[in-house]
Amino acid sequence: MSLRLAYGTNGLTDLRLDDALHLLADLGYDGVGLTLDHMHLDPLAPDLGERTRRVSRVLDRLGLTVTVETGARYVLDPRRKHGPSLLDADAGARARRTDLLVRSVRVAAELGAHALHCFSGTVPAGTGDATAWTRLAEALAPVVQAAEEHGVPLAFEPEPGHLVSGLDDFHRLRSLLGAPDALGLTLDVGHCQCLEPRPPADCVRAAAPWIRHVQIEDMRRGVHEHLPFGEGEIDFPPLLDALDTLTADGYRGLISVELPRHSHAGPHLADESLRFLRDRPAGAAGRADHAGQEGTPS
Repeated sequence: MSLRLAYGTNGLTDLRLDDALHLLADLGYDGVGLTLDHMHLDPLAPDLGERTRRVSRVLDRLGLTVTVETGARYVLDPRRKHGPSLLDADAGARARRTDLLVRSVRVAAELGAHALHCFSGTVPAGTGDATAWTRLAEALAPVVQAAEEHGVPLAFEPEPGHLVSGLDDFHRLRSLLGAPDALGLTLDVGHCQCLEPRPPADCVRAAAPWIRHVQIEDMRRGVHEHLPFGEGEIDFPPLLDALDTLTADGYRGLISVELPRHSHAGPHLADESLRFLRDRPAGAAGRADHAGQEGTPS
């Protein structure tokens, strides 16, 4: 089976959601990584149910599969990026994030999403390790329960700089929560390049039993910056081979291009990214051929 490729709407924020979905379908993508945010499908809007049903009909008409993502930067707090988080010192603030994630589970179920993505957030200043992990486990437990009830796999993403920053941290979280079946992994291959001791291809193989969603982009070692393909250091041929094996072994989720800081060139990069992944670069020369293709900011 071929990889099922998607593009994240957090890299298409200059487009209306309908326009973004039609663009991806016209280009030939299999799906979309839909970030719930104010410019697209606002999870706090009073007409969320009606709008979700409408988006579901559009996705069906276009033949697009969806992963629901919850990485909107300022959806809860216009002054704090990703705030409040599941680690916030204030219990009421943590509850706001939990409530948003539970609401997102319901949206994902309505859309028939193959997974709901989320992450831990950064540790607040002055918070000890044991306290941070306790807060995370307690705040995430209702989300896991909602995911189980609605039949939506939860795809937790390790993020550089967050409490859960790597694959070992993900396994620690699963253990704290009793290893629930509903709790799986979002594997961002760029993050593997950034900080994991193993190459991204090896990370795919090691994490395969828990992967529920994959994000893909280029990245450099030690620098958490999502880059268009060819502008980083990832060796893509072995990585794509590992993703082929993952798919052959039963993974039915999406491989979603994640370029959240490139919306100014979103349509161009969506096209170029699909060509890069479909053309299957043969090595370093293949990566170089695609370097420098980012559009000009407006």
